Amino acid sequence: MGSGLISHIEIETEYLIVFLFMIQILLFILLISVHMKYNRLKRSYNVFMRGKDGKNLEERIIKKFEQIDRIARITKKNEESIRKINKKIKKNYQKVGIIRYDAFQEMGGNLSFALTMLDEEDSGWILNSMHSREGCYTYVKEIVKGESYIELSEEEKDSLEHAIFQEAYDIKDINIRKLK
Repeated sequence: MGSGLISHIEIETEYLIVFLFMIQILLFILLISVHMKYNRLKRSYNVFMRGKDGKNLEERIIKKFEQIDRIARITKKNEESIRKINKKIKKNYQKVGIIRYDAFQEMGGNLSFALTMLDEEDSGWILNSMHSREGCYTYVKEIVKGESYIELSEEEKDSLEHAIFQEAYDIKDINIRKLK
């Protein structure tokens, strides 16, 4: 059956044997090449793993994974702390507006003032202190989301505006306003 198949293909047996022999030689060369690469890799691996370096490699890898786990835990705690801080900051007074003025036009020196303190949601209070020769009068008015339920004086309105839009004003510049 084998010789019938070869005769059917019409290839001479001698050429077929030479061809198969050449393939075997090629495969043998490839085997030797792979074996040499394997030996080189094995030697490199043995040098890399030899002595302290090789023994400590696993310990180092384990330590690095422990460090990564520790950093991940710290990062998670930090994220939670930052979330809590951001939540608390929203309730703290962040916006300030102050207007100095002469309330009764008799004292001079602009000793009266309206001070506004607001949180992130524009809620807080206005402290208005009016100075005269007879004494000092102080009023506190509540501000909820930028609005007051009690009527505001012009100075209080200006102070509230300065606090709400403080980015537009230089907050270090205290506006001195005189009543007309």
